[in-house]
Amino acid sequence: QVQLVESGGDLVQAGGSLRLSCAASESIFTKNYMDWFRQAPGKQRKFVARITTDGSTNYADSVNGRFTISRDYAKNTMYLQMNSLKPEDTAVYYCRAPNTDSGGSYWGQGTQVTVSS
Repeated sequence: QVQLVESGGDLVQAGGSLRLSCAASESIFTKNYMDWFRQAPGKQRKFVARITTDGSTNYADSVNGRFTISRDYAKNTMYLQMNSLKPEDTAVYYCRAPNTDSGGSYWGQGTQVTVSS
């Protein structure tokens, strides 16, 4: 069974840091690129960052230079290091992996990040 489980969300002051984790089933973690998305209240879910199997990364403009995505193959876990957090970073953060069988996506349950001003 494919699983994605996020953790690490918390309440933090503006300017602070958090590290999110996404533990994934080995069957999908080792074969695919993986993404972080976020969804703020009343807004659409948006792309945050991607990491490929060879470690290449790309970021949304809004987080570039502040967030760092990484992956640990020994732990089948993806990370999102978030620095210099802003109130506008407040959202539920989700990890995503492609479902190559269906063409759809696997999603985790999300982890809440709240940044106070």
